[in-house]
Amino acid sequence: MSASLNVSAPRDAAPEPWLSVWARRALTIPGYFAVAAISWAGLPAWLAFALLADLAAGRASRLARSRTVLMFALYLACEVIGIAAALGLGLVTGGGRAIGARRYLAANAAIQRWWTSALFSAAVRVFSMKVEAEGLELARRGPCLFFVRHTSTADTVLTAAIVTNPNRLVLRYVLKRELLWDPCLDLVGRRLPNAFVSRGTSRGSDEVRAVSGLAEGLDATSAVLIYPEGTRFSEPKRARAVAALKARGQHALAAQAEHFRHVLPPNLGGPLALLDRSGGADVVFVEHTGFEGAASLASLWRGGLIGRTVRVRVRRFPSGEIPREDREGWLFARWAEVEDWVAGQLGERAEPPRAAAVEREEP
Repeated sequence: MSASLNVSAPRDAAPEPWLSVWARRALTIPGYFAVAAISWAGLPAWLAFALLADLAAGRASRLARSRTVLMFALYLACEVIGIAAALGLGLVTGGGRAIGARRYLAANAAIQRWWTSALFSAAVRVFSMKVEAEGLELARRGPCLFFVRHTSTADTVLTAAIVTNPNRLVLRYVLKRELLWDPCLDLVGRRLPNAFVSRGTSRGSDEVRAVSGLAEGLDATSAVLIYPEGTRFSEPKRARAVAALKARGQHALAAQAEHFRHVLPPNLGGPLALLDRSGGADVVFVEHTGFEGAASLASLWRGGLIGRTVRVRVRRFPSGEIPREDREGWLFARWAEVEDWVAGQLGERAEPPRAAAVEREEP
């Protein structure tokens, strides 16, 4: 087994007391099982109601409500199977003591791979989606840092399902702490070397240290995944991010971000800390379109994913080509390229190149 799994987990900025962890699980685990049981028992009725809503909406609905109900039922199935597998693994192995830490972590990584692939495959089939990808061969081996565009909850399993799972790369995720209320992520995610971070708190430096710790000990079979934007795109969020850059005196970066129409300016703390701590890991950008129609539950309910083509572009930058100085400018220049690629895929006119503006502006 690779040394990539020989990492303590999780990397929390503020370690959570054992009592708090199991108090939450005492609510979420039986809660999810109860919701699943109710949903499956009433699935015929829910589907009938959704079908009536689709018929009332006319042919343009393309059975959007019925598909959404079915996808929710499949999501709950993945959750219940994942929770059962995680609890069973912990019980049979005595929390890993019977098989050793590395084999225990490898078993949890296998559950994580199954869960992400099953959810993505279900979504593709239920919503009649297509997937087109270029550059997948660039991400076959680590060590690397995945910087991924984020548009909706639906895209959170994309990178694992089509990029890393086929190559059995062990991903170390940077996740928002609210996701611990998903019991499958809570159980499996906390056994693996992931970082659950809180947004909008006063522990900024602690959060960055927790994220940077994921870069320790990366090897050919492991990688870190982070969403540099930190949250899903919206125009008010972009405007606030630009204002924050200006308030910090980063006017060149703010000028670049003023032109963004599809992506948020990347946060600098986590990504730069990973670059500094990784000891020479390459950076892999995963850019995609197609999930914009699922930015909210309402858009999903209206059929925002039906028949969409998910297009993915993977780019890899060797560590030796990443500058040691002005990494902020380098990251923003690459993110401007993400913006332009997304605009092109959506059939919109890309803004003129903006990287030079960062390089020319006086400090």
